[in-house]
Amino acid sequence: MPSSQSPSLANSAKLPRLTRAQRTALLKALADPKRFELLERISRASCPLGCTDAREALAISPATLSHHIKELQTSGLIDVRREGKFHFLSIKAGVLEALAASLQALSPTPCPTRE
Repeated sequence: MPSSQSPSLANSAKLPRLTRAQRTALLKALADPKRFELLERISRASCPLGCTDAREALAISPATLSHHIKELQTSGLIDVRREGKFHFLSIKAGVLEALAASLQALSPTPCPTRE
């Protein structure tokens, strides 16, 4: 039987529910321009992004990259997969969509008109 919900409503039911602390951590992680740029690089990669490629693309030191990766991982935005001595970065499914949904919920509703 087909669902009567629209696709966007059906997808929102599958999104993780973010706590206030999680939303705050996500927004703080995204507030740094280099971290946001790193997240953009990860999202544009067709496969998980290797740390070497990320560092070269951002022109930052390995220590700075490590710091930004840790912040993004701790906030819940990315997954880091280790293969031997190499690390690969990917965006965690549903987290950005859940954050966008929580921000969209802040949109004001129109006041009823008085007659």
